[in-house]
Amino acid sequence: VQLQASGGGLVQAGGSLRLSCAASGSIFSIGAMLWYRQGSGKQRDLVASISSEGDTNYADSVKGRFTISRDNAKNTVYLQMNSLKPEDTAVYFCNAPRLKRVGVGGKWNYWGQGTQVTVSS
Repeated sequence: VQLQASGGGLVQAGGSLRLSCAASGSIFSIGAMLWYRQGSGKQRDLVASISSEGDTNYADSVKGRFTISRDNAKNTVYLQMNSLKPEDTAVYFCNAPRLKRVGVGGKWNYWGQGTQVTVSS
């Protein structure tokens, strides 16, 4: 099982980016999916989450600007980021903390490799 994040890049302030995170492998169910970000020299912070039923939550700093969504048929989660600010610059990580694998018991915590988002002023 792996999570592959993509979609990062360099954008001017006020611009938009759409991040994707695709899960692949022998997956029984994914459960909730989350996006975190980590700025240079900073801790990793939760940005947004979405349950398997589609319930969403956002950090106060991104409410009204970011939208998390998922396509269960594609095992993919998205993060649409609008009105980007320089303070949104960070490496963005996707996370599936309670993924179930086919033929393997328990719930597993998987992370994507991170994708860099840089917002210039």
